[in-house]
Amino acid sequence: MSPALVLVAVVFVLLATGVYLVLERSLTRVLVGVILMSNGINVLFLVASGAAGEPALVGSAEPARMSDPLPQAMVLTAIVITLGLTAFLLAMAYRSWQLHGHDEVQDDVEDRQVRGRAVRDETSGSYDPDDEEAPVEERSEDRRRAHASPSPRDPSPHDGAPGDGPLRAAQRREEGP
Repeated sequence: MSPALVLVAVVFVLLATGVYLVLERSLTRVLVGVILMSNGINVLFLVASGAAGEPALVGSAEPARMSDPLPQAMVLTAIVITLGLTAFLLAMAYRSWQLHGHDEVQDDVEDRQVRGRAVRDETSGSYDPDDEEAPVEERSEDRRRAHASPSPRDPSPHDGAPGDGPLRAAQRREEGP
């Protein structure tokens, strides 16, 4: 028996809308997108499990007519996981609203640096065939010196901008005041 075309269309619409919303910068839209995607996957599990059958209780029906309980158990587990993820995203959105007055996700300093390197078509320096003979400590020290001076468009490492990760904090401690 083939699945109902309407249910397949519902799965497609839920997943497409969910993916579109997850790619937004607002945490509330990301939250709605995650919920829609979860519901789409749950419907997909139930469509893929086949037609409904008799209860899966031993002795109540023939084994061939029993429904498979595994997809139902997977959907229940997915619902619980989605509930936890929804609570986490709601807490993040609320905290962002408290701190900034909006719930948009902003770029990190590192994100801007990576984007700047990509625009300038620079490599990361993690592989240099000429330095294969040099010890690892010397190569990493050379890389640290090469990347220590920020470009004119990048903020200073001493700005202390919100979102500085542990790597940037360690770099600031090594460079000194």
